[in-house]
Parts: sequence; structure tokens; C-alpha cells
Amino acid sequence: MDMKRINAGKLRAIGYDARERILRVEFDDGSTIDYSGVGSEVWRRFSTSGAAWSFYRDNIEEEFAGKRGRAAVDSKRAELEALFRQAGEQ
Repeated sequence: MDMKRINAGKLRAIGYDARERILRVEFDDGSTIDYSGVGSEVWRRFSTSGAAWSFYRDNIEEEFAGKRGRAAVDSKRAELEALFRQAGEQ
């Protein structure tokens, strides 16, 4: 699933699988929630909203069933974090 990076409230990325009708929301703490049964019109409105955090709270959070998870950290970021950790330990 392709994720669209955003910076709105606690949201950091959003993505949508049209075939499976799953909306993924990634938060600033690295947690994710996958919402099932989300229609393409809700995704379109959410992904183009000028107030994504408000849209999420008002139209998604309480309206759809969600499954919690953790965001996959890309390998470059993980490598950099490990490098800085090692430098700090010296």
C-alpha cells in the first residue's frame, strides 16, 4: 500500500487499498490503524482534506472498525538511527 506523508495533528501518513477497501492511518508515535470497509469516496475526501486530523476524528475514527499495528520503519531510517545510537554510546 502506498502511503501519503502528511503532517496533521498526530497523523504522519495515510494510505488506501481500493481493492480491499482498507484505509491505513499512521501516527506520530509509529503506531498504525487499518480500517476496513472504507469506501473510495471517504478516502478521496480524507486524502484531499485541508484539515485531515479533524476529518479523521469526525468521519473515520468512530465510524469504522480498526485494527492496531506498527508502521514499518524504512531501512535507511533504521540504519541512521542505529548509527546515531552507536555514536552516542562512544
